[in-house]
Amino acid sequence: MTRTIHYGLIGCGMMGQEHLHNIALLDNTRVPAIFEPDAEMAKVAQQIAPDAKMVSSVAELLAVEDLDCIVIVSPNHLHVDQIEEIARTRPLPLLVEKPLFTDPADATRLEELLRDYPHPIWVAMEYRYMPPIAALISEAQATGGVKMLSIREHRFPFLEKVGNWNRFNRNTGGTFVEKCCHFFDLMRLILQSDPVRVTASGGQAVNHLDEAYEGKTPDILDHGYVIVDFASGARAMLELCMFAEGSRYQEEISAVGPDAKIEALVPGPGRFWPEHLGEPPVPQVIVSPRDPKGPITKDIPVDPRLLAAGDHNGSTFYQHQGFLAVLRGEKARPEVTLQDGLWAVKMGLAAQEALETGETVRFAS
Repeated sequence: MTRTIHYGLIGCGMMGQEHLHNIALLDNTRVPAIFEPDAEMAKVAQQIAPDAKMVSSVAELLAVEDLDCIVIVSPNHLHVDQIEEIARTRPLPLLVEKPLFTDPADATRLEELLRDYPHPIWVAMEYRYMPPIAALISEAQATGGVKMLSIREHRFPFLEKVGNWNRFNRNTGGTFVEKCCHFFDLMRLILQSDPVRVTASGGQAVNHLDEAYEGKTPDILDHGYVIVDFASGARAMLELCMFAEGSRYQEEISAVGPDAKIEALVPGPGRFWPEHLGEPPVPQVIVSPRDPKGPITKDIPVDPRLLAAGDHNGSTFYQHQGFLAVLRGEKARPEVTLQDGLWAVKMGLAAQEALETGETVRFAS
């Protein structure tokens, strides 16, 4: 008989609730304990996981005997302290939401932890697991080797979060960290290379300018471009616009090599699609060979149950499937490592620095 795996959750705001919904779709899993300090979010989490005990601290969560792993879904700037508390008190396998950290000084702390932590740490990079993006990654060899990669995200503004923590760079690391670490992770994964140079341009043109919290106006970017050169000689570009929710597709990824171009088209959350427009668009992958010419379009439908369980095109479920396989010993190691999480944030921080200084940021070889 398959043993039930027990999850503890730290943080059950919007994304934490998505994790709860997706864990519930997995066989032989249970959430015995949740730490969520916001009363309203805790109430919602209790409705999703009625058998879970609501605790008042990370320490109290770690004191719950029946735990096999921890999922960290707290605000970005809290991750590192919480990981270290777990490491000191009761090391367990971890699934940590992105971005892994926000302060450049914390990279050293995490690298030290990486050397000694006795259990797997999986960094939650959901975009890898969106079915159309996963299909692009699996077919990338058809390009003959990707030389140019472009990622465009045209989407809605930042949503409201508990205490409006996501309105300020000091908490998020900046938009290129908070929102775009997913895309920098995809760049490294698709190109199978590490970055050497980053340049960026962007600003805050439209969103949140009429908001104020404790007398301060939000300082997060709402649009920008980032260009990254890689050690392999490949190049990648990110285009972000967070006031373009009228778009048919939210993410459009194009990978081009000497033999072909592959594109992935990903719709945004179905709950934001207007009813008067009918059914939401279906994700697609388009393969365009150079010879013989002629694009081949494939629909990549997603199970409606997975779409209903979150805003990320079913990817959170597939990510949890992989993490559960690690917990059960069916996979040897996490597919998204702590090192992957570190690189994604370092690239985001480099983009923030390049934007602020107007200078190209180079990584040490």
